[in-house]
Amino acid sequence: MKATLERERKLTAPPGYVLPPLPGDPLPARVLRSTYHDTPGLRLAAAGITLRHRVEHGRGAWQVKLPRGSARLELEYEGGGRAVPAEVTALLTAHLRGAKPVAVARLRTHRSGVLVRSGGRALAEVVVDAVAVFEGRRITRRFEELEVELVDGTVSDLRGIVRQLRRAGAVEADLRPKLFQALDLPPPEPDARPARDAPAGEQVAAALRAQYRAIVRHDPGTRLGREPEELHQMRVATRRMRATLRAARPLLDAGWVRELRAELGWLGGALGPVRDLDVLVEHLRADAGALGGDDEAAFLTLILKLEAERAAGRDALRAAMTEPRYLALVERLDADTRAPPAARSRRTLRDLAAPEFRRLRKAMRALGAHPPDEELHAARIAVKRARYAAELAERSAGRGATAFIRAAKVLQDVLGDHQDASVAEGRIRALVGPRAPAGQAIAAGRVIERQHERRRAARAAYPKAWRELERRADGVFV
Repeated sequence: MKATLERERKLTAPPGYVLPPLPGDPLPARVLRSTYHDTPGLRLAAAGITLRHRVEHGRGAWQVKLPRGSARLELEYEGGGRAVPAEVTALLTAHLRGAKPVAVARLRTHRSGVLVRSGGRALAEVVVDAVAVFEGRRITRRFEELEVELVDGTVSDLRGIVRQLRRAGAVEADLRPKLFQALDLPPPEPDARPARDAPAGEQVAAALRAQYRAIVRHDPGTRLGREPEELHQMRVATRRMRATLRAARPLLDAGWVRELRAELGWLGGALGPVRDLDVLVEHLRADAGALGGDDEAAFLTLILKLEAERAAGRDALRAAMTEPRYLALVERLDADTRAPPAARSRRTLRDLAAPEFRRLRKAMRALGAHPPDEELHAARIAVKRARYAAELAERSAGRGATAFIRAAKVLQDVLGDHQDASVAEGRIRALVGPRAPAGQAIAAGRVIERQHERRRAARAAYPKAWRELERRADGVFV
């Protein structure tokens, strides 16, 4: 498998468009024949995912493009076009959910363009794609696209090239994916956001739906294991959904909430160990870099043990995500978050957020002058729950809720730094052992002292952060 992160910008080339003179080398003309695959309901395209088999000069390959913010991750797998490779269907499990991808469009693209250079550096490829859409042997539609894809250039270079193309007559692109243009379909519409004064149940349903979409959006990246942020975002969405269900219990069927929170807890338990190791390894690598010299080299041998543990954890996570239990959960979330089973209640979203803050306030006031690490960790969980409940109520509660959420993030980060340092110290002590080489023990001691400093700093900072959060709650959730 070959992976490439695409950073590109698309424009529309009007009839007769000619590329302006651009510094660089002409690209060889290409003819690309692509067969796009999707579910009958175009579930992949609606999620911004492209799956196609492309043939050029007799060589075929499967290509999957996954959204990555403003970029896309392109994965390429060798193979003929008769069947989608099993590793591709496994990667897209959460989107396909048992459906077999079928051919939905056939395109032929004539591509020409320029490799733009500056100062000996290849900035970007600028190509013109003349696309023909086929039904059998008959061409049913034609369109042209301009595409600027960065090679070694910067975002500033990209903007400069786009300005030149626009001055030569290029116009804003049809932002629909090629498949949608080929089939002349409207762009996929996101789930509607309810009005500020919509009933609380409607607001809760929209929040749950957004969290479901985040889980499935980050599922392929979590399976790949290439970018820790993908796993992080999937875990955040899982936790956020559990917190939303917890806060919104009075508005929802109690049995349904209980069952769904249990299943989300199972998923969070599968995601958590790997994410925790991602955080720990990043944290300790930064500390090792600060040591320098022989101490850095000695400490890195300890981190290798953690990385081996993380690799094993990723295997266990992938196994969990292939279980029927996981697929059943995704199916259930898709169906149930469209119209969650409701209970009769007149409570507002602010009514739901207030109890979470009261629980947080009780926990914070019970900490004492020198609370144990475990109590600070529990307080951080309470902050997170109060924050998520406030986010649910933010649109109806107004600016006061927004200020509360900002203050909650600050306190959560402070307590998170303390927890990270506490966990790191415990793991280092367990890794070193009594028979560790002297150099390794010395390096570990230096890193442990860094954790002590972080914990002291967090303990000094959290009372002020808490006072600010408590002040922001006044008049909003108190």
